[in-house]
Amino acid sequence: MFNLASGNATVLVADDNEVNRDLLSEILTAEGYKVTRAADGIEALKVIREKRVDLALLDVMMPGKTGFEVCFSIKSRPETLFIPVVLVTGLKSINERIEGIQCGADDFLSKPVNKQELLARVRSLLRLKEYTDELENAEAVLFSLALSIEAKDPYTKGHCDRLSEYSVALAHRLGMPHEQCVALRRAGVVHDIGKIGVPEHILVKKGPLSAEEWKIMKEHPVTGERICSPLKSFRLVLPIIRHHHEKLDGSGYPDGLTGDNIPLTARVLQITDIYDALITARSYRGALSHENAIATMRGEAKCGWWDNALIDELEELVAAAPYVTGTEVAVGR
Repeated sequence: MFNLASGNATVLVADDNEVNRDLLSEILTAEGYKVTRAADGIEALKVIREKRVDLALLDVMMPGKTGFEVCFSIKSRPETLFIPVVLVTGLKSINERIEGIQCGADDFLSKPVNKQELLARVRSLLRLKEYTDELENAEAVLFSLALSIEAKDPYTKGHCDRLSEYSVALAHRLGMPHEQCVALRRAGVVHDIGKIGVPEHILVKKGPLSAEEWKIMKEHPVTGERICSPLKSFRLVLPIIRHHHEKLDGSGYPDGLTGDNIPLTARVLQITDIYDALITARSYRGALSHENAIATMRGEAKCGWWDNALIDELEELVAAAPYVTGTEVAVGR
């Protein structure tokens, strides 16, 4: 196992004082850590962009960009968000510490740095990063599995990526919280992962499904929820997976939920899912135009299936930014 905490890690030491850089680097390399250095905030960000860094030790008062600014930049980018950041400071003001917390700092060290305290904090944060890396690897496996299921049907090629993009765009338009947008991006990829339990001849069948085949198909949201449930980071994704085939009148599956009992995130994914299905050619019909797709959805909304307000928002989203949906878009049963 790649054990970061025991020394197999790269630590960025960023400080405009060469003596401080040398001191921290000497302590860390003696423990087996790889050290990369930066003499100011701008150089530190360049290192973060270009090299693998497992933990960053940032002096607060640096030229170019302060440690606060570098920390905020690291924590603002999805690809570097989980890099632990320790701010090293001689400042004693509580306001400075509050600013560091607001920038996303994981820990603080006061100057002059105590060797044992430094190593203890580094080990602790690297252990946490190791768990985070394992979680990201688990997510990557789920995403790969979901995409392999999608690849079985040539008519749904690119569906997962599109659905992630569309549902997040619609969620932003609705002013939904950031964590729900993240959940929708993930759910766009894995929402149908439960279809791994559906025989391939049912998935790619060109005609209507028999009653027995539909019974099997309707199990896939529950199966998908079960597959993803061990990941705590998918807490907000699970209701989307389970409920994206519910209908407002209670005629959907698997639980027959009605109205607002269906989570909004599930309804957002659902409405983009339906639109994507209609404007993409399938084995059993051709693609509909944008206008015909919206008209079809409104007709089904009159039957009590879908949320008309969400259809309105989707239509306005496409009108305002047609590149978001491409208007050459897809989904499935």
